[in-house]
Amino acid sequence: MTAAPDGDRESPEGVRLAGLGLVLNAALAVVKGIAGIVGHSYALLADAVESAADVGGSLVVWGGLRVSARSADSNHPYGHGKAEPLAAAAVGLMLAGGAIGIMIRAVQEIVAPHRAPAAFTLAVLVAVVITKGVLSRVVARAARRTGSGAMLADAWHHRADLFTSSAAFVGISAALLGGPGWEWCDGAAAVAASLIVFANSWHILGSAVHELMDGNPDPELLARVAAAARLVDGVRHIEQLKARKFGTRYLVDLHVQADPLLSLHDAHVLSGRVKTAIRSAVPAVEGVLVHMEPFETASGAPLGAPVAG
Repeated sequence: MTAAPDGDRESPEGVRLAGLGLVLNAALAVVKGIAGIVGHSYALLADAVESAADVGGSLVVWGGLRVSARSADSNHPYGHGKAEPLAAAAVGLMLAGGAIGIMIRAVQEIVAPHRAPAAFTLAVLVAVVITKGVLSRVVARAARRTGSGAMLADAWHHRADLFTSSAAFVGISAALLGGPGWEWCDGAAAVAASLIVFANSWHILGSAVHELMDGNPDPELLARVAAAARLVDGVRHIEQLKARKFGTRYLVDLHVQADPLLSLHDAHVLSGRVKTAIRSAVPAVEGVLVHMEPFETASGAPLGAPVAG
Protein backbone atom coordinates (compact mmCIF):
# COMPACT_ATOMS: atom_id res chain seq x y z
CA MET A 1 0.00 0.00 0.00
CA THR A 2 1.48 3.32 -0.96
CA ALA A 3 0.50 6.89 -0.41
CA ALA A 4 0.90 9.46 -3.10
CA PRO A 5 1.56 13.09 -2.37
CA ASP A 6 -1.66 14.82 -1.46
CA GLY A 7 -0.95 18.14 -3.05
CA ASP A 8 1.79 20.70 -3.39
CA ARG A 9 3.98 20.86 -0.30
CA GLU A 10 6.03 23.91 -1.02
CA SER A 11 8.04 25.14 1.96
CA PRO A 12 7.21 28.86 2.31
CA GLU A 13 10.09 29.26 4.75
CA GLY A 14 12.57 27.63 2.36
CA VAL A 15 11.47 29.73 -0.61
CA ARG A 16 11.53 32.89 1.52
CA LEU A 17 15.04 32.20 2.84
CA ALA A 18 16.31 31.34 -0.64
CA GLY A 19 14.93 34.67 -1.88
CA LEU A 20 16.53 36.53 1.03
CA GLY A 21 19.85 34.83 0.30
CA LEU A 22 19.58 35.80 -3.35
CA VAL A 23 19.11 39.50 -2.52
CA LEU A 24 21.87 39.56 0.10
CA ASN A 25 24.35 37.69 -2.10
CA ALA A 26 23.75 40.08 -4.98
CA ALA A 27 24.26 43.10 -2.71
CA LEU A 28 27.39 41.63 -1.11
CA ALA A 29 28.88 40.70 -4.48
CA VAL A 30 28.53 44.32 -5.65
CA VAL A 31 29.90 45.79 -2.41
CA LYS A 32 32.87 43.42 -2.22
CA GLY A 33 33.63 43.80 -5.91
CA ILE A 34 33.73 47.61 -5.72
CA ALA A 35 35.74 47.55 -2.46
CA GLY A 36 38.17 45.02 -3.93
CA ILE A 37 38.81 47.14 -7.02
CA VAL A 38 39.09 50.45 -5.18
CA GLY A 39 41.01 48.92 -2.27
CA HIS A 40 43.40 46.86 -4.45
CA SER A 41 42.59 43.55 -2.73
CA TYR A 42 42.49 40.39 -4.80
CA ALA A 43 41.33 38.39 -1.77
CA LEU A 44 38.28 40.65 -1.59
CA LEU A 45 37.73 40.38 -5.34
CA ALA A 46 37.93 36.60 -5.06
CA ASP A 47 35.37 36.82 -2.27
CA ALA A 48 33.15 38.91 -4.54
CA VAL A 49 33.36 36.21 -7.20
CA GLU A 50 32.29 33.64 -4.60
CA SER A 51 29.32 35.83 -3.65
CA ALA A 52 28.38 36.14 -7.31
CA ALA A 53 28.39 32.34 -7.50
CA ASP A 54 26.16 32.38 -4.42
CA VAL A 55 23.60 34.35 -6.41
CA GLY A 56 23.43 31.54 -8.93
CA GLY A 57 23.33 29.01 -6.10
CA SER A 58 20.41 30.75 -4.41
CA LEU A 59 18.54 30.82 -7.72
CA VAL A 60 19.13 27.10 -8.18
CA VAL A 61 17.98 26.31 -4.62
CA TRP A 62 14.92 28.50 -4.99
CA GLY A 63 14.00 26.77 -8.24
CA GLY A 64 14.68 23.33 -6.78
CA LEU A 65 12.40 23.97 -3.80
CA ARG A 66 9.60 25.18 -6.08
CA VAL A 67 9.87 22.19 -8.43
CA SER A 68 10.18 19.58 -5.65
CA ALA A 69 6.94 20.85 -4.09
CA ARG A 70 4.86 20.00 -7.16
CA SER A 71 2.29 17.24 -6.91
CA ALA A 72 2.75 13.85 -8.53
CA ASP A 73 1.49 13.59 -12.10
CA SER A 74 1.25 10.97 -14.84
CA ASN A 75 4.88 11.48 -15.83
CA HIS A 76 6.19 11.67 -12.25
CA PRO A 77 4.05 9.29 -10.15
CA TYR A 78 6.38 9.65 -7.16
CA GLY A 79 6.38 13.44 -7.30
CA HIS A 80 9.22 15.85 -8.04
CA GLY A 81 11.25 15.48 -4.84
CA LYS A 82 14.48 14.61 -6.69
CA ALA A 83 14.67 18.25 -7.77
CA GLU A 84 16.03 18.96 -4.26
CA PRO A 85 19.23 16.85 -4.48
CA LEU A 86 19.66 17.94 -8.11
CA ALA A 87 19.64 21.57 -6.95
CA ALA A 88 22.10 20.73 -4.18
CA ALA A 89 24.41 18.98 -6.66
CA ALA A 90 24.28 21.99 -8.97
CA VAL A 91 25.25 24.26 -6.07
CA GLY A 92 28.15 21.95 -5.23
CA LEU A 93 29.42 21.99 -8.81
CA MET A 94 29.17 25.78 -8.93
CA LEU A 95 31.18 26.04 -5.72
CA ALA A 96 33.85 23.66 -7.04
CA GLY A 97 34.21 25.62 -10.29
CA GLY A 98 34.44 28.91 -8.42
CA ALA A 99 37.06 27.50 -6.04
CA ILE A 100 39.28 26.32 -8.89
CA GLY A 101 39.03 29.67 -10.66
CA ILE A 102 39.87 31.59 -7.48
CA MET A 103 42.90 29.38 -6.78
CA ILE A 104 44.37 29.79 -10.26
CA ARG A 105 44.14 33.56 -10.13
CA ALA A 106 45.37 33.72 -6.52
CA VAL A 107 48.51 31.74 -7.34
CA GLN A 108 49.23 34.23 -10.12
CA GLU A 109 48.92 37.05 -7.61
CA ILE A 110 51.37 35.36 -5.24
CA VAL A 111 53.93 34.96 -8.02
CA ALA A 112 53.52 38.58 -9.12
CA PRO A 113 52.23 40.54 -6.09
CA HIS A 114 50.28 43.76 -6.66
CA ARG A 115 50.16 46.82 -4.41
CA ALA A 116 49.09 46.47 -0.78
CA PRO A 117 45.33 46.49 -0.13
CA ALA A 118 43.60 49.46 1.52
CA ALA A 119 42.73 49.34 5.21
CA PHE A 120 39.02 50.10 4.67
CA THR A 121 38.57 46.69 3.03
CA LEU A 122 38.79 45.14 6.52
CA ALA A 123 35.64 46.96 7.63
CA VAL A 124 33.79 45.61 4.60
CA LEU A 125 34.86 42.07 5.47
CA VAL A 126 33.76 42.39 9.11
CA ALA A 127 30.27 43.36 7.96
CA VAL A 128 30.22 40.44 5.51
CA VAL A 129 31.33 37.89 8.14
CA ILE A 130 28.59 39.00 10.56
CA THR A 131 25.89 38.96 7.86
CA LYS A 132 26.86 35.56 6.50
CA GLY A 133 27.27 34.04 9.95
CA VAL A 134 23.73 34.97 10.91
CA LEU A 135 22.25 33.89 7.57
CA SER A 136 24.02 30.51 7.52
CA ARG A 137 22.73 29.67 11.00
CA VAL A 138 19.15 30.67 10.16
CA VAL A 139 19.10 28.64 6.93
CA ALA A 140 20.78 25.62 8.57
CA ARG A 141 18.16 25.53 11.33
CA ALA A 142 15.36 25.73 8.77
CA ALA A 143 17.00 22.93 6.74
CA ARG A 144 17.13 20.66 9.79
CA ARG A 145 13.48 21.37 10.62
CA THR A 146 12.28 20.57 7.10
CA GLY A 147 14.84 17.92 6.13
CA SER A 148 15.64 19.86 2.95
CA GLY A 149 18.94 18.91 1.32
CA ALA A 150 18.78 21.92 -0.99
CA MET A 151 18.37 24.30 1.94
CA LEU A 152 21.25 22.62 3.76
CA ALA A 153 23.41 23.10 0.65
CA ASP A 154 22.42 26.76 0.65
CA ALA A 155 23.46 27.03 4.31
CA TRP A 156 26.84 25.52 3.45
CA HIS A 157 27.09 27.99 0.59
CA HIS A 158 26.59 30.90 3.01
CA ARG A 159 29.08 29.33 5.42
CA ALA A 160 31.63 29.04 2.63
CA ASP A 161 31.28 32.77 2.00
CA LEU A 162 31.84 33.37 5.72
CA PHE A 163 35.06 31.32 5.59
CA THR A 164 36.35 33.01 2.46
CA SER A 165 35.66 36.44 3.94
CA SER A 166 37.44 35.45 7.17
CA ALA A 167 40.43 34.20 5.18
CA ALA A 168 40.47 37.44 3.20
CA PHE A 169 40.41 39.42 6.48
CA VAL A 170 43.46 37.52 7.79
CA GLY A 171 45.36 37.89 4.52
CA ILE A 172 44.69 41.62 4.17
CA SER A 173 45.58 42.20 7.83
CA ALA A 174 48.89 40.38 7.37
CA ALA A 175 49.67 42.37 4.22
CA LEU A 176 48.94 45.67 5.99
CA LEU A 177 50.82 44.81 9.19
CA GLY A 178 53.81 43.32 7.37
CA GLY A 179 54.27 46.28 5.08
CA PRO A 180 56.24 46.18 1.81
CA GLY A 181 57.10 42.66 0.72
CA TRP A 182 54.06 41.14 2.41
CA GLU A 183 51.59 41.88 -0.36
CA TRP A 184 51.58 38.17 -1.26
CA CYS A 185 49.52 37.47 1.90
CA ASP A 186 46.49 38.82 0.07
CA GLY A 187 46.87 36.16 -2.63
CA ALA A 188 47.66 33.48 -0.04
CA ALA A 189 44.37 34.29 1.70
CA ALA A 190 42.57 33.78 -1.58
CA VAL A 191 44.22 30.35 -1.97
CA ALA A 192 43.13 29.36 1.55
CA ALA A 193 39.62 30.56 0.80
CA SER A 194 39.47 28.52 -2.40
CA LEU A 195 40.50 25.36 -0.53
CA ILE A 196 37.73 25.91 2.01
CA VAL A 197 35.17 26.48 -0.74
CA PHE A 198 36.30 23.33 -2.58
CA ALA A 199 35.97 21.25 0.61
CA ASN A 200 32.43 22.56 1.08
CA SER A 201 31.56 21.71 -2.52
CA TRP A 202 32.79 18.14 -1.98
CA HIS A 203 30.59 17.78 1.10
CA ILE A 204 27.52 19.10 -0.73
CA LEU A 205 28.09 16.92 -3.79
CA GLY A 206 28.60 13.80 -1.67
CA SER A 207 25.29 14.26 0.15
CA ALA A 208 23.41 15.07 -3.06
CA VAL A 209 24.78 12.07 -4.95
CA HIS A 210 23.98 9.78 -2.01
CA GLU A 211 20.35 10.89 -2.14
CA LEU A 212 20.13 10.73 -5.93
CA MET A 213 21.46 7.14 -5.80
CA ASP A 214 18.79 6.23 -3.22
CA GLY A 215 21.37 5.67 -0.49
CA ASN A 216 20.27 4.53 2.96
CA PRO A 217 18.80 7.28 5.13
CA ASP A 218 19.75 7.90 8.74
CA PRO A 219 19.72 4.52 10.62
CA GLU A 220 17.79 6.23 13.43
CA LEU A 221 14.88 6.86 11.04
CA LEU A 222 14.81 3.18 9.99
CA ALA A 223 14.84 2.14 13.65
CA ARG A 224 11.82 4.34 14.39
CA VAL A 225 9.96 2.90 11.39
CA ALA A 226 10.72 -0.66 12.50
CA ALA A 227 9.62 0.03 16.07
CA ALA A 228 6.32 1.52 14.91
CA ALA A 229 5.57 -1.47 12.67
CA ARG A 230 6.36 -4.04 15.36
CA LEU A 231 3.95 -2.39 17.82
CA VAL A 232 0.96 -3.05 15.53
CA ASP A 233 -1.18 -5.89 16.88
CA GLY A 234 -1.01 -8.86 14.51
CA VAL A 235 2.51 -8.20 13.21
CA ARG A 236 4.70 -11.24 13.99
CA HIS A 237 7.88 -10.17 12.25
CA ILE A 238 9.23 -7.59 9.81
CA GLU A 239 12.12 -7.85 7.37
CA GLN A 240 13.67 -6.25 4.30
CA LEU A 241 13.01 -2.77 5.63
CA LYS A 242 14.38 -0.06 3.37
CA ALA A 243 13.70 3.58 2.65
CA ARG A 244 14.76 6.29 0.26
CA LYS A 245 14.56 10.03 0.50
CA PHE A 246 12.45 11.95 -1.97
CA GLY A 247 12.92 15.67 -1.43
CA THR A 248 12.08 16.35 2.22
CA ARG A 249 10.06 13.13 2.56
CA TYR A 250 10.74 9.39 2.62
CA LEU A 251 9.30 6.35 0.84
CA VAL A 252 9.45 3.12 2.84
CA ASP A 253 9.26 -0.54 1.73
CA LEU A 254 9.02 -3.44 4.17
CA HIS A 255 7.89 -7.05 4.43
CA VAL A 256 5.45 -7.83 7.24
CA GLN A 257 4.86 -11.40 8.42
CA ALA A 258 1.52 -12.25 10.01
CA ASP A 259 -0.70 -15.24 10.83
CA PRO A 260 -0.91 -17.30 7.60
CA LEU A 261 -4.57 -18.09 8.34
CA LEU A 262 -5.59 -14.45 7.92
CA SER A 263 -8.00 -13.82 5.07
CA LEU A 264 -6.89 -11.60 2.20
CA HIS A 265 -9.21 -8.88 3.52
CA ASP A 266 -7.77 -9.06 7.06
CA ALA A 267 -4.20 -9.02 5.71
CA HIS A 268 -5.09 -5.92 3.71
CA VAL A 269 -6.52 -4.25 6.81
CA LEU A 270 -3.40 -5.13 8.83
CA SER A 271 -1.11 -3.68 6.20
CA GLY A 272 -3.13 -0.46 6.33
CA ARG A 273 -2.73 -0.29 10.09
CA VAL A 274 1.03 -0.77 9.72
CA LYS A 275 1.18 2.06 7.21
CA THR A 276 -0.83 4.38 9.46
CA ALA A 277 1.33 3.53 12.50
CA ILE A 278 4.55 4.29 10.62
CA ARG A 279 3.32 7.58 9.20
CA SER A 280 2.03 8.65 12.62
CA ALA A 281 5.30 7.78 14.39
CA VAL A 282 7.56 9.21 11.69
CA PRO A 283 5.84 12.19 9.98
CA ALA A 284 8.69 12.53 7.47
CA VAL A 285 7.53 9.25 5.91
CA GLU A 286 4.96 9.90 3.20
CA GLY A 287 4.70 6.63 1.30
CA VAL A 288 4.70 3.10 2.76
CA LEU A 289 4.64 -0.06 0.65
CA VAL A 290 3.81 -3.14 2.75
CA HIS A 291 4.42 -6.68 1.44
CA MET A 292 2.36 -9.15 3.47
CA GLU A 293 3.83 -12.64 4.06
CA PRO A 294 2.90 -15.66 6.21
CA PHE A 295 4.77 -15.95 9.49
CA GLU A 296 6.92 -19.09 9.55
CA THR A 297 8.19 -21.10 12.50
CA ALA A 298 11.83 -22.02 13.00
CA SER A 299 11.19 -25.23 11.03
CA GLY A 300 10.15 -23.19 8.04
CA ALA A 301 6.50 -24.32 8.15
CA PRO A 302 3.83 -21.62 8.32
CA LEU A 303 2.33 -21.14 11.79
CA GLY A 304 -0.81 -23.31 12.06
CA ALA A 305 0.18 -25.61 9.19
CA PRO A 306 0.51 -29.36 9.90
CA VAL A 307 4.09 -30.45 10.61
CA ALA A 308 5.22 -33.84 9.29
CA GLY A 309 5.97 -36.34 12.08
